[in-house]
Amino acid sequence: MCHQTVGLVAGELEKRGIATTSITMLREVTEKVGTPRALFVSYPLGYPLGRPNDPELQTRILRAAFSLLERPAPGPIVEDFTG
Repeated sequence: MCHQTVGLVAGELEKRGIATTSITMLREVTEKVGTPRALFVSYPLGYPLGRPNDPELQTRILRAAFSLLERPAPGPIVEDFTG
C-alpha cells in the first residue's frame, strides 16, 4: 500500500476509536497526509525495519512504533527513530 493510502486509512480508523501507528521512510508524505502516529526511519525504501537478519534492530524499531500508541490522539505525530 502506498504511504498516502496508509495515512488516510489510519486517520479513518482513529476516527472510529481504533488507535494506529505506522513506520514511514517518507516523512514529507506522512506529514502532508496527516497520519495520526508514525515512526520515521532513515532507511532505504523497501527496508522499513532496517538491515535484513538483524532481529535486535527490527525489534527496537517495532517497539518504538508501538510506543507511539501511548501518545494521545489526535496527531499527527511523526517521531524519528533514534534507535
